[in-house]
Order: sequence, then structure tokens, then C-alpha cells
Amino acid sequence: MRRSVAAQRRRDAGWFLLPLLAALLIVAGWPLARTIWLSFTDASLAGGAHGFVGIENYAFLMGDPDWWRAVRNTLVFATVSVALETALGLGIALVLDAQIRGRGLLRAAVLVPWAIPTVVSAQLWAWMLHDQYGVINEVLLALGVIDVPRAWLADRTLAMASVIAVDVWKTTPFMVLLLLAALQTVPVELHEAAQVDGAGPIRRFMVVTLPVIRPALLVAVIFRSLDALRIFDLIYVMVGNASATATMAVYARQHMVDFQDAGYGSAASTLLFAVIALATALFITLGRLTAPPAAR
Repeated sequence: MRRSVAAQRRRDAGWFLLPLLAALLIVAGWPLARTIWLSFTDASLAGGAHGFVGIENYAFLMGDPDWWRAVRNTLVFATVSVALETALGLGIALVLDAQIRGRGLLRAAVLVPWAIPTVVSAQLWAWMLHDQYGVINEVLLALGVIDVPRAWLADRTLAMASVIAVDVWKTTPFMVLLLLAALQTVPVELHEAAQVDGAGPIRRFMVVTLPVIRPALLVAVIFRSLDALRIFDLIYVMVGNASATATMAVYARQHMVDFQDAGYGSAASTLLFAVIALATALFITLGRLTAPPAAR
């Protein structure tokens, strides 16, 4: 009886999900399939007939040092920014979860950077980091931290660090929001029991808080990693197509739009999709392998 009820529920769930799957197939599946198909052609945005060229675009892509530089830039950006945002987000969420005065005002203030559109915040920081009239140089010069103005976005050694800093400022509130919501679900009784057993704050965090918020933490890291791997707008607005910071998305856009090579740009976009899909699978697999047996 229970088995038949469970089977019926699965069938009902399938029917309810069918419209959503159909919408996803139209909205996401068709453009993706079209992009993959174009990656095997010599299509151009200029128009005209295009023919099948097989894996020629991918072969040229694998031999292009600019592509591998974009891959490296993307991985560096994603790794460093997500790590910093996770650490800062967790720390800020723990502070906001504590019983302190003005907690509501602090929560609202923390969300301000995330509420600003990415293009607006990117342009704002580009002006602030300008080497001639940027306020960042003015403040650092006044404090004696630097002795000459720095070209933060033009210097190859500083551009990536500057972009990562802006992304951390912009997106850490997203991590705070998810982790703070998870912290609200931690039962107070567990902390009280651990405290009675003599566990200190760090011990209570490791054995009580962290296991409870682990699923939310994993979801937050996956979401942010996906966003970081496909980063485009922030970097393009701040530094354009500069090779020191160009990511895979910037590289694909440059060849597809600037060079009008739809086939080659589609190949780069397809590989970007493959990298994101692989990263998602790895995160989910690692999350399951490292989860406690009862949570698997």
C-alpha cells in the first residue's frame, strides 16, 4: 500500500514538473543546442551561408594561448573571490546572528552592495580606482600608504586583485543572506546542551553550527562558483578586453561580437558551459562524499 502511494506521488510530481521542464527546454535547451551546433560551423554574425567544419574551432581554441590565459584568469578569479566571500560571509553572518543592538539596521546596511546593479557598481568602482582622479588614490596618498598614484586597473599586477576586491564587496552580502538564514535554523537547545558539556565557542561552532548549516553553505558556494566562473559584466565594464583579466566569457564575447566569428565564439561558449557543468558536478559529488552518513 505504501509502495503504491509513493509511486502515485512520484507520477503526480512528474506531471506537475512537466510544464516547467517544457519551459526550460524552450528557454534554455534550444539556445544551448543552437550554440553547440554553431560551434561546429564557420558561421559569422555578418551573415551569409555557413558550412560544417567539424572540430576545427575547438582545435584552434585548444592551441590559442589567449584562451588558456582566459581559463587561468577565470579559475583564479573564481577560486579567490568565492573563498573570500565564503569566509567573510560566514563571519558577518555569525555577527549578525548574535544578539546585539542595532542588528536590524546592520542587516539592512550589509545588503546595500548586493542591491546595486552590477554594471552600476562596476562603473562606480572604475571611477574610484582611476589613477588620475580616483578617490581611492586620494585617500591612500593622504594616509601615506602610497607615495604615487597607482593605475589599479591598468597595471597587470594590480588589475585582477582590484576586480576581485570589487566582486567580494559586491557579492559577499549574498553569502551573508544565505548563511544568516541557515543560522536561524540552528536549535538553541543544541548550543545550550553543548555549553553544559563544557564546549567552548569554537567547539560549539564545529560540532553544532557547522553540521546544521552545511547544506546551505554548500548551496551558497555552488551558486557563487557558477556565477564566478561565468563572470562577464563586472570585468568587462571595469577593464574591457584586457588580457590580464579577460575571462572565458569575455574571450567568447570578443570573438563572437567584436570579431564577428559566431562559430568560434560559440565553441568558446560551449567549453565555458562544459566547465561550469563539470564544476557543478564536482561540487555536488564532493558535498555528498563529505556529508555525514545520515545526511546522504
